[in-house]
Amino acid sequence: MRLLLIAALALIPAAALLAQARAPHVKRSNPPALSKPTGYTHVVEVTGPSKTIYIAGQIAFDKDGNLVGAGDMKAQAEQVFKNLQAALTSAGATFSDVVKMNTFITDMDKAPVVREVRARYFGDTTPASTLVQVVHLARPELMLEIELIAVVAAQ
Repeated sequence: MRLLLIAALALIPAAALLAQARAPHVKRSNPPALSKPTGYTHVVEVTGPSKTIYIAGQIAFDKDGNLVGAGDMKAQAEQVFKNLQAALTSAGATFSDVVKMNTFITDMDKAPVVREVRARYFGDTTPASTLVQVVHLARPELMLEIELIAVVAAQ
């Protein structure tokens, strides 16, 4: 009996390490009681050990702080998603790790252009999303700002 107790106590730390090394589980779902979404997921659940990454709103500035695409929503969207990709990469994440996206746009009529660019980066792995039209952003020439939340395995 004593030998069994010692063996069990020795295995507890190993079991704890295995549990911590397990990657988080991300479940995306669209409940049938909600409308069918286009380009996003209604509910994203994360369970297990994870690291949460918060990406501040990205705008159409290049790495030197210069505006890309003045007056051109597609060019601004391209730059915003390049910036988001760089931010995710720096934190060890990809677009498939994104669980929430908040988009702020100054002209809702331009949303299809943003969706087109977004679809190339996300593919079929879409996050829970919110799209809001705003009067203006931090600077008048900015047309789009996007912030993300991503989840990866805890290190």
